Amino acid sequence: MQKTNPFLEERLTRYDRWLAVGQISFASRVIPVSESLEAETWVMPSEQVMAILEEATSITLTECECRTHYQRCDNPVEVCLVLDDIGDAIVSQGQGHHTSLDEAAEVVGRANESGLIHLSLYRPNHHTYAVCSCCSCCCHDLQIVRHFRREDLMIRSEYVAETDSTLCIHCGDCIDRCIFHARTWDADGQVAYEPNACFGCGLCITTCPAGATRMAPR
Repeated sequence: MQKTNPFLEERLTRYDRWLAVGQISFASRVIPVSESLEAETWVMPSEQVMAILEEATSITLTECECRTHYQRCDNPVEVCLVLDDIGDAIVSQGQGHHTSLDEAAEVVGRANESGLIHLSLYRPNHHTYAVCSCCSCCCHDLQIVRHFRREDLMIRSEYVAETDSTLCIHCGDCIDRCIFHARTWDADGQVAYEPNACFGCGLCITTCPAGATRMAPR
């Protein structure tokens, strides 16, 4: 357990209040990086960032609240895509600007290059109000999952990473990208994988030089 953190504790209290009255059953869902998914019939469009954005009536680009608050890394800050009426309200307050679907796709691409995890965020009644690109050191939801062990508040994507051991060259690039510690070094200096710890973000796929890992339906 980490030291007292009012920013996280306020957020966690809000989530627990909504859980207690049945307004939510989770706060966010991991969305796999689109480049990590093959064009198979089992790929569910609703699980991909662009499919969510395409359904929005308006998209607002604004700065990440978490990275602005903590300032713990040099990852891109203007990466939060807020949807529809909530985004419109942010624009009216001068805290963001409307953006096109093509520009939003570029934002998502830059986020993936930086190793950020895509999360769809939810308010009561499971209304999707934002798609954020998150880092483990600043994101409130990722910190709550890791430091408070509240995995119940974050839903894994519908996919899980699978590695072909005959192709893996044990370079460790995927270990550096996996913030959920599903990939680690074993005692023999080989990459070890724990699928039950995988949240299905797909970041390990897009960095694997050997093409040894793919996403499969969970």
